[in-house]
Amino acid sequence: MFIKVTQTAGRRYAQLVESYRNEEGKPRQRTICTLGRLDSGAEVDHLIAALQKAKGQSPRTASLEGLRFLASKDVGDVWALHQLWLDLGFEDLSRSWKSSKSEIEVLACLRAMVFNRLCDPSSKLGVLRWLETVALPVGFGFADGLPEHHHLLRAMDVVDDHSEALGVRLATLMRPLIDQELSVVFYDLTTVGVCGETVLEDDVRSYGMSKSGLVARQFVLSLVQTAEGLPISHEVHPGNTAETKTLLPMIEGLLKRYPLKRIILIADRGLLSMNNLDEIEQLQETLKIRGQDVQIDYIMAVPAARHGDFAEDLQALQQKQAPDQAWCSETKWSGKRMVVAHDPQASRRRTEKRNKSIKELEDLAEKWSGKLDAQDVGAKKGKGRPMSDSGAKARFYHAVKDASLAHIIKVDLKGDLFSYEIDEDRKKYLEMLDGKLLLVTNTELKASEVVSRYKSLADIERGFKVLKSDIEIGPVYHRLPRRIRAHALVCFMALILYRVMRMRLHAANRGESPTTLLAQFKRIQQQTVQTENGQSLNGITEINPAQKSLFNALELKAPSPNNLLTPSL
Repeated sequence: MFIKVTQTAGRRYAQLVESYRNEEGKPRQRTICTLGRLDSGAEVDHLIAALQKAKGQSPRTASLEGLRFLASKDVGDVWALHQLWLDLGFEDLSRSWKSSKSEIEVLACLRAMVFNRLCDPSSKLGVLRWLETVALPVGFGFADGLPEHHHLLRAMDVVDDHSEALGVRLATLMRPLIDQELSVVFYDLTTVGVCGETVLEDDVRSYGMSKSGLVARQFVLSLVQTAEGLPISHEVHPGNTAETKTLLPMIEGLLKRYPLKRIILIADRGLLSMNNLDEIEQLQETLKIRGQDVQIDYIMAVPAARHGDFAEDLQALQQKQAPDQAWCSETKWSGKRMVVAHDPQASRRRTEKRNKSIKELEDLAEKWSGKLDAQDVGAKKGKGRPMSDSGAKARFYHAVKDASLAHIIKVDLKGDLFSYEIDEDRKKYLEMLDGKLLLVTNTELKASEVVSRYKSLADIERGFKVLKSDIEIGPVYHRLPRRIRAHALVCFMALILYRVMRMRLHAANRGESPTTLLAQFKRIQQQTVQTENGQSLNGITEINPAQKSLFNALELKAPSPNNLLTPSL
């Protein structure tokens, strides 16, 4: 008899085998019994220990002398994201491209790129380096080895080729998380910088005004999220797209993917136009004709500084209120309901800041005027080059523009002498607007609730901040439009996981952010050691109570050594 080692499903087993001759006298082998797995601490180790005990010997233990630590890989963060991915049913996304004949593991590549944005955001080449530092869960994919760079790029192409089906499948999976009867959705856009100067057909990289106020090559990303902060839709637009033109297609796309009964759309002032409001009402009528019972309401901020027809109404409302008291009221604008809220402290801060900037510019203008007058009367030349009226006008105009006060301080650029004037009427109008929030709505909500709903829009701004800081969506180095769209989808899915983690942490009354949580989980590592006799052992660092508590808050199970792929050395 002898010991035979067999392998099944990636595990090694020891069997007791007997040699014998059959009736024809030919040598054969038969298995007497299976002794158990050969993994460290498995059945074979227990059998050896029991036999030693039966012989009156102490069980042998590996000497710590010569113990070598061969590898250490991060476990906890990838494990938690993978469990959340499975919990949300995202494995089902592969049905979107099931007809694709691609031989690469598209789902595993997509999952790796999404997780990388949350764990260690980097380039697609950086994803490959990151994969070498983490221990992947059993069933993650990459059974034939880690992917190469071209595998990730081809996976992105497959994802973009099936983007419509993928969007529908993703919406289906997220429906249980959304209130279908009354859905409050927030809509906003941001700009994402790109690199490269080449120009391609249907390029989404265009020069436009970025959110920082500078003209840059970029693309525009629109985002829709629920009142709970869950992202449910996104779109990539060319960098020079006007915000107002994206609103109606967004609503139609949302109704196509989600069986909503009512939408309360909340958007910032950049999306407001009278055409948009009229088109929303026309869409409402079209839905009724189609037999779709969907109510579309909106709450949108009004860019009051761009409209001069608010002065009389605002003044009339303000005269009815107590000075230095916060108030909320409403009036009519172009036949539509307009809610006005006033914050006296914000008003005071804004007015003081503007007056300070105006005073600084007036002092600068007085200084330059004095220097010009002194030069005209032949006074002794001071330090520096002589100043001319044209130079003073140009420099002062740029100073006014940089302070965003060109609508108040008017520099006379056509005159021969350096001069300017302050538009007092405009200044008074802006002071009256200070601290006021103007919202146009067709809802029947109380004025205070309309304001409260709109102020929740700040949460979508935090979503953009997460995209740009934690997930690092930009700058984007991809050249092809399809790769840019796929990159945006990867970041959007990363934001979904981030926000679901945040929702579960809030539900568990935990104060940690998802970023802090993943940093805690990252400390859980897979260790590989080798004993003096050449035996390799794998295990994970002990999960402390704080980490166990976080897994419970996320409603996820903690990792164990048997749930992880054995590292290749």
